[in-house]
Amino acid sequence: MHPVLRWTARILGGLLMLLLVALAALYGASEVRIRRTYDVPAAALAIEPSAALVEEGRHLAITRGCVDCHGESLAGKSFLDEAPLARLWASNLTSGEGGAARKYGDAELARIIRHGVRGDGRSVLFMPVQDYHGLSDADVAALIAYIRSVPSVDGATPESSVGPVGRALYLAGQFPLLPAELIDHNAPRAPAPERGPTAEYGKYVAATCTGCHGPGFSGGKIPGAPPTAPAAANLTPDRETGLGAWTEEDFFRALRTGVRPDGRALDGFMPWKLTAQMTDDEIRALWLYLQSVPARPSGQR
Repeated sequence: MHPVLRWTARILGGLLMLLLVALAALYGASEVRIRRTYDVPAAALAIEPSAALVEEGRHLAITRGCVDCHGESLAGKSFLDEAPLARLWASNLTSGEGGAARKYGDAELARIIRHGVRGDGRSVLFMPVQDYHGLSDADVAALIAYIRSVPSVDGATPESSVGPVGRALYLAGQFPLLPAELIDHNAPRAPAPERGPTAEYGKYVAATCTGCHGPGFSGGKIPGAPPTAPAAANLTPDRETGLGAWTEEDFFRALRTGVRPDGRALDGFMPWKLTAQMTDDEIRALWLYLQSVPARPSGQR
């Protein structure tokens, strides 16, 4: 073999070996954390199913975004299919074969909703549990009552998988893969505010928005979203990039019809068809709360 070719082969072989070692380290470090278990007791809830409770749970499942990932039937579906990043499936929640409602009791379902911890003690993947951690007992009970009421669908969803890019981003803190890592499981839960068109209740409802719009509601790149996903809108009262120039009427129109004040349609990534089913009090409460948060430039979290 020509010396140049021999040295080229050695260099390429060395680079390949380094790549394999790096991949092994990447998978090893991430897998240790993925397989970690959490000692979070499954606390019992008092659930007395009724038509009113089931209807409230249905409303919450829609407006809090559960159906966006799990599907209208709650039978589960793929919500991220970017092989180098991850292939993630939302679970079948029904009481059919392979469904969560058959597999878990009420206390275990509540632990998944609030803490992101499965029956085996490991974290669920990528579920926005941070948005649901503060849900009241009454709302969690309503969600569980609704989950148990939907028609059974047989079949477990395929196993989710995380690719090398997803694992690298996760280890770098840029991909919220394991929600159970992000929650203080022992923190006391604040009492839920009284429902009504108040900023206090709006803060409670707005917890669902933080997964995309950030804890400060200034929007920007959505953590863990595929590269094609748009940036989340700035919901603060900033007059340049946020809602500072909007009226309450503009806000209602956007959440109910998906149309901005200038007539442009909201990006399809924004689930306005779900927010359209919020009550007037919920939307007004959201508006009042968002008007009270500090104005920030877009993406300043």
